This record gives sequence, C-alpha cells and structure tokens, in this order.
Amino acid sequence: MPISLACTECTARNYKTTKSPGDYVELKKFCKQCKKHTLHRETK
Repeated sequence: MPISLACTECTARNYKTTKSPGDYVELKKFCKQCKKHTLHRETK
C-alpha cells in the first residue's frame, strides 16, 4: 500500500514509500524545506 511521509514540523510531503496494512510508519528523515532531520509520519 503506497503512502506519503509528511514532516511533522512544516507538513511538507517529502517522501513516498510502501507499507503493509495495519502498520503505522514514523521515520526520521531529512526535510528539504526545514533543512534538518525531522520526524516524518504517514499521510494518505
């Protein structure tokens, strides 16, 4: 199931990934707009 990952600070959708149903995805990734590593959560 494809999902987008959004930055928790600026809400920019920077990454796309896949996941299995029932899982919740939270990853620490680099945000190009904040210019730092922030927590990214899954969005639709």
